Amino acid sequence: MAEPTEINAITLVVVDMDASVRFYNWLGFDTVYGGPDAAFTSLKIGENFVNLQHTGVAPGIGWGRVIFHVESPDELHAIAASHGYTSETEPADAPWGERYFHILDPDGHELSFARRL
Repeated sequence: MAEPTEINAITLVVVDMDASVRFYNWLGFDTVYGGPDAAFTSLKIGENFVNLQHTGVAPGIGWGRVIFHVESPDELHAIAASHGYTSETEPADAPWGERYFHILDPDGHELSFARRL
């Protein structure tokens, strides 16, 4: 039996596709399918995909967190702030050996951007 080797993509439910696509594009994700007016959009950062599925219904709270490794959490934090997004945390060094920050997307999905120290 073949065992899973990686997570290729996550799919997040969104209420406002246009706002969500703009948010992820500003953070450096490239749109590879769909877009602001689509019911389904795929975005890519590095080798990872985030799919957005428009349902018109707000997602539940407390679902968890997605963690992306990036070259510079501080730079990405500054980009988010320059577009008017407030992060849940400021970039900081964690005792588990990463520099990270948390931010919510327009639908309340918690994202963490980190790099290994």
